[in-house]
Amino acid sequence: MIAMNIVLGRFQPFHKGHAHLVNAALDNGPTIIAIGSSEVELDLDNPWDATEREGMIRAWLGDREAKIVQIPDINDPPNWVKHAVTYHGEGTLVTSDTPTRELYEQAGFPIEWVNLSNRESFEGWRVRLTLKMLSTAFEQDAQKEVMSVSIPHEVVDWLIENDALHRLYSMSLGLEHAG
Repeated sequence: MIAMNIVLGRFQPFHKGHAHLVNAALDNGPTIIAIGSSEVELDLDNPWDATEREGMIRAWLGDREAKIVQIPDINDPPNWVKHAVTYHGEGTLVTSDTPTRELYEQAGFPIEWVNLSNRESFEGWRVRLTLKMLSTAFEQDAQKEVMSVSIPHEVVDWLIENDALHRLYSMSLGLEHAG
């Protein structure tokens, strides 16, 4: 049986930190990308459903092969790995997230630790906040330029083509804004 590399994330959205992890996994062999919290209700922390997040990842992957699975959340960290294994199977976890590494180590999984430089630039909440601000801009070239700092250009194109920023604008209507 071929050993699989497993990359786990919410991918809200798929950004350059995720790309770095998936590239590290792909460099080591067959890879499964596990989309967590696949069933969550859409909100500003989870603005895209699992199928949309999979679309972002597939746009970025291009011709490269990776299996993608969607994992519903159980909000029970001690039992998360046992639950997730039923979706992604056995393999080596490729991660840069300490709490995830600890959960998988406790379950006996081999770990491939990937250091990220500039990690704070690739925190999902920061990327989403930037996208929320961009959702009110009408100039696509400006949107693309700002997004390309933290998001791979294939995903930037996916977000534009699928009008995915508009949802952030719609979700934030009626909320108090700074400024």
